[in-house]
Amino acid sequence: MLYANPANEIQKLENQMYEIYQKITILRGDSAPQEVKNYTFQTETGDVSLLDLFAGKETLFLIHNMGQGCRYCTMWADGLNGFVDHLESEFAFAMVSKDSATEQRRFSNDRGWRFRMASHNGGQYIKDQTVVVGESNAPGIVCYVRKGEKIFRKNSAAFGPGDQYCSFWNIISLAGIDDSWVAQFSYWKRPQKLDDGGVGVNP
Repeated sequence: MLYANPANEIQKLENQMYEIYQKITILRGDSAPQEVKNYTFQTETGDVSLLDLFAGKETLFLIHNMGQGCRYCTMWADGLNGFVDHLESEFAFAMVSKDSATEQRRFSNDRGWRFRMASHNGGQYIKDQTVVVGESNAPGIVCYVRKGEKIFRKNSAAFGPGDQYCSFWNIISLAGIDDSWVAQFSYWKRPQKLDDGGVGVNP
């Protein structure tokens, strides 16, 4: 269907999306928290518990990352890295993945990530607390709240192209580009001729 003024139709749809999002926020606020156990994770300095990741705060946002083998999870983390100071002003924020603590530190240093990381090693935590039923390594975010020493899962969401948790998709949609765009770890392209001779440079 063709519209006389596509911008008007876009504005109407954006308003509808905003209204829906407001309703979702209210429903999330009303959702009943489900108690979970105090899982254990591994870090380079030793084991930490889920309760430890709260760092004394009442609310924890825990990112489920698929690991350094996923380009999209890497892009999501790159974007979330910019929110660390804002989030940690009031909440606890951390990321877990199946990678070992050593692999996590090496990769996060390379990316410049500033948030805390811990490894679930593909163990019981990610099996119990997955954001996608039946998937034990799905990317997403879980909001946990604590009441004393008890931990409750409040809400969760899966990550994927076009979601609300990676602003990149909304930006490129302004150019009419959809999720056919493919993320990469790096965008440097080797020139045909290198002025330094090119010795030892990877392709």
